[in-house]
Amino acid sequence: MNQIIGVIGLGNMGRNMAATLVNKAISVIGYDLSEAAREQSIKQGINVVHNLSDLAKQCSVIILSLPKAEHVEAVCLNENGLVTLLPSGTTIIDTTTSVPETSQKVAKKLAEHDIAFLDAPVSGGPAGAAAGTMSMVIGGDVTTYNAVLPILEAMSSTRVHVGGVGAGNVAKIANNMLAAAHLITTSEALTLAEKAGVDPEKVLEAINVGSGRSGASQAMFPTWVMNKAYNSGFTMGLMRKDVGLAHDLAQQLNLDLPMAAQTAKLWDESRATLVDSDDFCCIAKCTNPTLFG
Repeated sequence: MNQIIGVIGLGNMGRNMAATLVNKAISVIGYDLSEAAREQSIKQGINVVHNLSDLAKQCSVIILSLPKAEHVEAVCLNENGLVTLLPSGTTIIDTTTSVPETSQKVAKKLAEHDIAFLDAPVSGGPAGAAAGTMSMVIGGDVTTYNAVLPILEAMSSTRVHVGGVGAGNVAKIANNMLAAAHLITTSEALTLAEKAGVDPEKVLEAINVGSGRSGASQAMFPTWVMNKAYNSGFTMGLMRKDVGLAHDLAQQLNLDLPMAAQTAKLWDESRATLVDSDDFCCIAKCTNPTLFG
């Protein structure tokens, strides 16, 4: 692979994705507004530039890893954004957990300049990004998807092409709604066990060989909750944003989803004791601060 890949957004996810590509002998140029992020990226072997123009003129594929949908729209469509900087034939892969409307708007505008766009949000956290073991759910033209598949394969272990532009966002929003709910329901199940006088660790082991298991019980609780490490690299603020996206989408579709609504309510109420910078697995503390605190 002799093309140069640009990565815009060098936070925990973007930086580790870029480093994974570098470690696989793929040429990468990174950009971030934060000097600290740029410096950390250099330490991980990533070539960084200080403006979008320098990145855009060298890269045939651009990967976005940004906080929110509005940042994606700004980077792509602002007066000095990628739409004005990229040559025709470029492809943008947006790994941001965004919203379908934004992806569709951005893709439509970029297409007018012969710039392709995929929404490809990821799961697996910073550790998965660093190891290249993320999963990706992808929306966009299947021909574009196949054209950049070698890059996606270098970044991830699992990929699902869900449908057209925006479909990846819908799949990721649905996934994170479940993850947010499973963190709470698993903490409630283990609290039930503890209060009944049964070892929660043993009950967690039992759940993980039964039908109640989930990503929360199999990965999050053993790795970050039961040992009280709370260092997954994914924050309360980010999960609150994703839960809010699910809630907003349900409202837009006029859906009555009581479990999703209750999940959103509980995550919002957790602001009373947990700040946005806390690890997202800390939500378990709201159920049982003694067991999980």
